[in-house]
Amino acid sequence: MATRFDPIRDLDRFFSEVTRTPNATSLPMDLYRDGEVFIARIDMPGVDPASIDVDVEDRTLTVRARRESEVADKDVKWLTRERTTGTYARQLTLGNRVALDRISADYSDGVLTLTIPVAEEARPRKISVNHASTGNRPEVVGSTSTDGPQASGGEG
Repeated sequence: MATRFDPIRDLDRFFSEVTRTPNATSLPMDLYRDGEVFIARIDMPGVDPASIDVDVEDRTLTVRARRESEVADKDVKWLTRERTTGTYARQLTLGNRVALDRISADYSDGVLTLTIPVAEEARPRKISVNHASTGNRPEVVGSTSTDGPQASGGEG
């Protein structure tokens, strides 16, 4: 079956390949929530672990890494070169519901794993309902406790 010539698609593909930068194509990531933590797994094959930098500023987490060429360019005639080199960066905007001070990072087998815990105050809680029955009249509960908000019942 013959392929159809589509000049727009072919030009789009050409310009995408020409203008592609390492930052745009080389740090694929999976991000998911597992219980009380978010997990980000970022592929970084061939990256020197010493070049990996992870920092958080103004709720933006930035990952930077550098991949160098293993072959010196001076006497080499490349037949094809698809493995990009250079400095790569990836940013995640973090919400108010994560514990910035407890983020951890681990690099193993070419994958950087970031563990981002959910903040204590953002975790779901079960609120217990206190009740007391003395006949048909609800008991009025005093508000002298410092445990938190309390509601008082009225006469009905």
